Amino acid sequence: STTRRKLAASTPIGVFTGDGLASAETASARARAAMDGCHVDDFVSNLAEEGAKFSSPPHKLHRTSEYMTHEVFNSHHSETQMLRYLKRLETRDLSLANAMISLGSCTMKLNAATEMMPITWPEFANVHPFAPDHQTEGFAALIDSLNRWLAEITGFAAVSSQPNSGAQGEFTGLLCIRDYHRSNDEGHRNICLIPKSAHGTNPASAVMAGMKVVTVETSPGGDIDFDDLVAKAEKHKDNLAAFMVTYPSTFGVFEGGIIDMCDAIHERGGQVYMDGANMNAQVGLTSPGRIGADVCHLNLHKTFCIPHGGGGPGVGSIGVAEHLAPFLPGHQISPTGGTGSNIVAKRAGAVSASPFGSALILPISWMYIRMLGPDGLRKATSNAILNANYLSRRLEGHFDVLFRGASGNVAHEFIIDIRPFKKYGITEEDVAKRLMDYSFHGPTMSWPVPGTLMIEPTESEDKGELDRFAEALIAIRGEIEDVVTGKIAAEDSPLHHAPHCQDVVISSKWDRKYSVEKAAFPLGWIRERKFWPYVSRIDNVYGDRNLQCSCPPLSVYENAAESSDSEEEVEAAAPAPAEPTPAAASASSGAFAFPTAADRA
Repeated sequence: STTRRKLAASTPIGVFTGDGLASAETASARARAAMDGCHVDDFVSNLAEEGAKFSSPPHKLHRTSEYMTHEVFNSHHSETQMLRYLKRLETRDLSLANAMISLGSCTMKLNAATEMMPITWPEFANVHPFAPDHQTEGFAALIDSLNRWLAEITGFAAVSSQPNSGAQGEFTGLLCIRDYHRSNDEGHRNICLIPKSAHGTNPASAVMAGMKVVTVETSPGGDIDFDDLVAKAEKHKDNLAAFMVTYPSTFGVFEGGIIDMCDAIHERGGQVYMDGANMNAQVGLTSPGRIGADVCHLNLHKTFCIPHGGGGPGVGSIGVAEHLAPFLPGHQISPTGGTGSNIVAKRAGAVSASPFGSALILPISWMYIRMLGPDGLRKATSNAILNANYLSRRLEGHFDVLFRGASGNVAHEFIIDIRPFKKYGITEEDVAKRLMDYSFHGPTMSWPVPGTLMIEPTESEDKGELDRFAEALIAIRGEIEDVVTGKIAAEDSPLHHAPHCQDVVISSKWDRKYSVEKAAFPLGWIRERKFWPYVSRIDNVYGDRNLQCSCPPLSVYENAAESSDSEEEVEAAAPAPAEPTPAAASASSGAFAFPTAADRA
C-alpha cells in the first residue's frame, strides 16, 4: 500500500514493499524495531498461516544420521586456528602471487588490490538486490557509468550486466536476436552458423535459445572457411538467425576476413553474435561494433579483472547494437533494460535472479577501467599481444607454433604442438605436469586442438617472467629430446613421473634414473622461487572411470539442421517490443574515445 511504502521509505534500513520478506542472518533487534509500523507483524502472521496449510516432509525423509562429522568441522575453534588452516590451504594452490598462469583462453591477469578493495565496503557488500531505489542511487550510478564505458569500448549502443557468466551472456545475446526476429514477424529464423573451432558453450547456448546449429568448416591455417560460410548462409538465408564468431579466433589469430563474414550474414538477414572471450586482444584497438557484430558478451571476470577460476561469481555483460537494445533483459521486481540508447525498461526477460546480476563485483571492473582510462586500456591490450608474440618467437625453434595470422604474428595467445612426440611416449599432459616442477601452472591442454598446449601470458607479466617460462619449456624440450634420442626411456624420464612433491623428493628411497636435483630443481633460479606441488602424478583413468559426459562434441551438430525440416515455421511467440524510452544515457557521452561503428566506413 501507499502507506506502507511511505513508512518503509522513512526507516533507516531498506524495506522491500512487495509481497515478500527477507532478512540477513546478522539482522539485529534494532533493525527489527526499525520495521515496526510497516505491518511486518501482520505479514509474518499471514505467512505462517499460509505455511501451516502445507504438510511437513514425510517422517521417512527426516535425517537421523550425524552430519559434518569430518574432523575439519570440529578442529578449528579459534580465529588463530582458522587463520592457519586457511593459510595452509592457500599454500597448496599456485596463484599469481607465485608465478604466471598461462592458461590459454582464460586471461589470468592481475587482480589488483586497489580494484578489489571496494567490494569489502559495506556500501556495496551489504546492499540487497531489491533494496529501495532511494537507498541505492550511488550503486546505480556506478553500474550506469560502467555500462556506458563498456558500450563505448565495444562500439555498441547499449549494455546490460545482468548475465552472471560468459555462457549466460551468450544465451542472453541469442535471446535478443531471437526476440528481434520475432518482432519483425520472422520467428521462423532459427538457423545458427557456428565454426567448428568455436567454444563449446556456443552450440549449447544456441540450442537453449531454440536454434538449430549448422557448423562451418575451418581451413588448415585455422581461419574460418569463408566459402563454406557463404554457401551455408546462402542455403539457409530464409531461416538464418545468427552467426556466432570469436575474434580473435580460438586459434589465437586475427582473421583478415572478419568484416566480410559479418557483411555476408547481414546480406542474408542474419545477425552476428561475437563471442567476447578474446576481448583482451581488442580493447582500445578495435571493437565488435566497428567490425560489424550486432551483439557481444564480455567476460568481466577475464578482460576486466574480476578474479575467476575458483568457482566464484562472474559477470557476462552483453553489448548490443541499437536495433537490439529493446530486447535486453528486464526484471520482474525491478524493471530494467540495461544502459544506453533505445532501451526499454521492462519486467520480462530476466536471465538472473538479480536485476543487475552479480552486482557486488562490478566495482572491480569500474575501478580497472577508471584507473587505466583509454590510453591505459589500449596499452594493456598492446602489451598482451606483444607478450604473446615475444613468447611464441622464443619457443618457435623448440616447438611448432600451430597458427599465425597473415602477418606472421599471433594475437594474444598461441598454440604449441606436442603431437610429434606422442610416438615417443610423450604427451601434452607430461609437459603440463612437468611445468609444475618448474613452479609454473600448466597451459590449457588439448583445446582447441587435441595434443597441444594453448598459452596466454596476458599483459600482466614482465619480460623476466616470460623468459623464465620460456626457459622452463625449452628445458622440458631438452628432456623430451633425451627420450627421442634414447638417452632415457619415456617411462623412466622425469616427464612421466612429474610433478615431484616434497614427500617423493625427501624419501630415503630414491630409485629414479635421474637425480633429485633434476626432479625438483632443474634450473638454478627455481631454488628461490620453488612452489611445491602438493600431490604427485595421479591415475587419470582411475579418477575418470565413472565419468558420464553429457555434452556432445560440436561434430554432432554437423548435419543436424540439414537432416531436419529447416523450412519449418516457428511460431512468433514474442510480441513486438514496447515503444523505446528516451535514451537513459548516450553510449557516446562517456569520458572515453574508442573507434566507433562509423569508422568502418
